Amino acid sequence: MSHNVYPSLRGKRVIVTGGASGIGAAIVETFARQGSSVAFIDIADADARELERKLATSESPPRYFRCDLTNTEAIRDTFACIRAEVGPAYALVNNAANDDRHSLQETTVDYWDNRIAVNLRHLFFCTQAVTEDMKAANSGVIINLGSVSWHLALPDLAIYQTAKAGIEGMTRALARDLGPFGIRVSCVVPGGVRTPRQMKLWHTPEEEARMLGLQCLKARIEPHDVAAMVAFLSSDDARMCTGHEYFVDAGWR
Repeated sequence: MSHNVYPSLRGKRVIVTGGASGIGAAIVETFARQGSSVAFIDIADADARELERKLATSESPPRYFRCDLTNTEAIRDTFACIRAEVGPAYALVNNAANDDRHSLQETTVDYWDNRIAVNLRHLFFCTQAVTEDMKAANSGVIINLGSVSWHLALPDLAIYQTAKAGIEGMTRALARDLGPFGIRVSCVVPGGVRTPRQMKLWHTPEEEARMLGLQCLKARIEPHDVAAMVAFLSSDDARMCTGHEYFVDAGWR
């Protein structure tokens, strides 16, 4: 499969959260292929180091920064470190999330707070950490990763879907607030993506058949399909795209 190369992304500094595996790793690889200077954040050390090894021969090898995104102080410190070592960010891709299943009756206050921190809160504070540099440059791109799940009301994901719905609202609000400074904010909404985690935990043969039956296109979505949309929205080709959601779901309805 061929992939577009966007000259406007060459040499641009990009930060990707949750970049060690799955969709995040595909996004990191895609930006590295564009010649961007990529810093990626995660806590999965083994996966992160393996990705660094895989892309070590790239023109601009990505760099891993360890950070627990549920810790707002750690976010501030890590982004300051990235700025000092890599430079001010041109683009931020807020990808990190966790779709653990849960039931209404079993949910505790602590679990609620943790899931919101994992799936929603850090997007705001990571954005906060990069916007002053973007304002100074009068340009920048923030891309938030949503989920088709809340549009479909999938079962046993109430907190996750609440967070993902909130991401779309946050995207629109930040696009309005940051637009006067030349900063674009968009949301990419993946469908049922074939990642190792999904295939291990949720996408049984029966579930895969069910998803394909509901998709307009009868093929599985791969992580690089999502990464391709992220790259486009980050490029100058999408210079007038902001404040909206862009679905990569094969028409799942």
